[in-house]
Amino acid sequence: MGTNTYYFIGIKGTGMAALAMVLHDQGNTVLGSDIDKETFTQGPLLDAGIEILSFDPANLKPGMTVIKGNAFPEDHPEVQKAKELGLTVMTYPEAVEHEVQSHTSIGIAGAHGKTSTTALLSHVLAAVEPTSFLIGDGVGKGNENDRFFVFEADEYRDHFLAYHPDYAIMTNIDFDHPDYFKDIDDVRGSFETYGRQVKKAIFAWGDDANLRKLDVDVPVYYYGTGKDDDFRAENIQRTPEGSTYDAYFRDEKLGTFTIHLYGEHSVLNSLAVLAVAYMEKVDMDEIKKELANFYGVKRRFSETDVADNKLIDDYAHHPSEIKATIDAARQKYPDKQIVAVFQPHTYSRLAAYIDGFAESLSRADKVFVTPIFASIREQSGAVSSEDLEAKIPGSEGIDMDSLSKLQQYHDAVLIFMGAGDIEEYEEKFKELVNK
Repeated sequence: MGTNTYYFIGIKGTGMAALAMVLHDQGNTVLGSDIDKETFTQGPLLDAGIEILSFDPANLKPGMTVIKGNAFPEDHPEVQKAKELGLTVMTYPEAVEHEVQSHTSIGIAGAHGKTSTTALLSHVLAAVEPTSFLIGDGVGKGNENDRFFVFEADEYRDHFLAYHPDYAIMTNIDFDHPDYFKDIDDVRGSFETYGRQVKKAIFAWGDDANLRKLDVDVPVYYYGTGKDDDFRAENIQRTPEGSTYDAYFRDEKLGTFTIHLYGEHSVLNSLAVLAVAYMEKVDMDEIKKELANFYGVKRRFSETDVADNKLIDDYAHHPSEIKATIDAARQKYPDKQIVAVFQPHTYSRLAAYIDGFAESLSRADKVFVTPIFASIREQSGAVSSEDLEAKIPGSEGIDMDSLSKLQQYHDAVLIFMGAGDIEEYEEKFKELVNK
């Protein structure tokens, strides 16, 4: 973007903080304003020398380009001041779209696996070519003279329709936001609209019936393990060290690749990364090396040793994700007992997916269910965590006061899963053990 001065209104928001880092790393002057309360995003900004101010219209100066967070209305004092000064004011999606248009861009969409795939693709490409990236959990990194821009494209509330990338990866289509979409066809419609905005090609998971129905204007290359897939993984060897497989593009063997990640979904995510690299003619030997030295994303299968047990923390909060996490644990620890501690997230979500949760959780050897993590919007509902326990043989409830139940396990894998405050249960359990 050249050297400009960017002023972010709401710079501590996760997407905003990540974008601020990208623009700063590209050699621009970046500053912004936000509430004074400390957030987890501000440390990296301050470390990078990015100034964070309190809201004040006097902060705005001629020559700045303003990027405003989605939460800020047109009549916000800083927005008004920017208009008085005749400054360019961009919304967050407009600013991201500017990056999308200025590079060879890859937008990763899907109900599950977006963050993991975006992180893996960013890691691999950045080691080989100058790359900027934006990952959903507030991580952003820029590079001057960058060739690639890799970003997470979220379908929630149709956010991804702001973008027109060169390539799209679509990991799956699932009915994951019942508060916004009516049904699965509604979700598929959004993905198709996004797909029609893609300029060069789409890489989509071949086993997803909804992705197979995509009606778009660019080639769709399907990746997976089936004979109808364009990019295929064959001879998959899954061991406690990770997975190794032979990759093919149609009849052409691309090589044998190894990842130190677990679960079948990780093989699929890496195949999508290979597909992008292949289409952009990036050296496959370089890709092979980088895939082998990537070790995952925080809050996705992050491990700690607690006494003689392995404790795994995972953000899994949908049946497909829970199944994938338990599958990954079985691969890495084939001989250990797998104990799942699951915190249902919101009443409406538990009601919508109760049978799916029961089915996925039943893959563990033992299941504990915590009370429901309620949202501010809904404090009660017609469903309870006991209703979920009733569907899982041998499961039982657990809460902050009964965590000592977990102390009976030794040399086991304890997986704490959920999108609420499940980490507080982990911390309390660690304290118990350390006493």
